[in-house]
Amino acid sequence: MAETELERAEKRYAQAKARLQALKNREAAKQRKLDTRRKVILGGALIDLAGRDDAAALMLDRLIRNLPREQDRKAFEGWSAEGDATGTGEGDVGRPGSPAPAVGDADTGAGG
Repeated sequence: MAETELERAEKRYAQAKARLQALKNREAAKQRKLDTRRKVILGGALIDLAGRDDAAALMLDRLIRNLPREQDRKAFEGWSAEGDATGTGEGDVGRPGSPAPAVGDADTGAGG
């Protein structure tokens, strides 16, 4: 049975609609990647600034403390903007291969 003109038109319409949706999906993915890139760049700039500026460090600490999701706050446990920005390694705490911070090892001046 031969395909009617209406059936051919409906088929072309469905194909065009699928192509349009694919284009929309690609554009949305492109925008998400750009948004993520912007966030990473701004985050790095903020960390760098916090390592050089006490007011920025305090603001960053406040932002982290006020994160609404517990799992997001946990990502920053033991992390220090100053250590990360200066390359002392403090910012690497909790990353694979990084030493755990020693608690109570600081020299308090007490006899011993």
